[in-house]
Amino acid sequence: MEPIKLLVVAILVAIVISMGSAMFHLVTDRKGESKKMVRALTVRISLSVALFILLFVAYAMGWIEPHGLRP
Repeated sequence: MEPIKLLVVAILVAIVISMGSAMFHLVTDRKGESKKMVRALTVRISLSVALFILLFVAYAMGWIEPHGLRP
């Protein structure tokens, strides 16, 4: 597998882990004083934006190419 594809998969896994962490902190924080959930969601948004930019750059540089659906 190409390195760029591995990087994309790694970022997607990190996004899912961040969402799970936010859900965990949402459930376990009884008083609502902890900012851990907000931090986890901020990390998720940052990773999502970084992935979006990475995909555009990779396409522009020719590292990835779109392929159509085959009939």
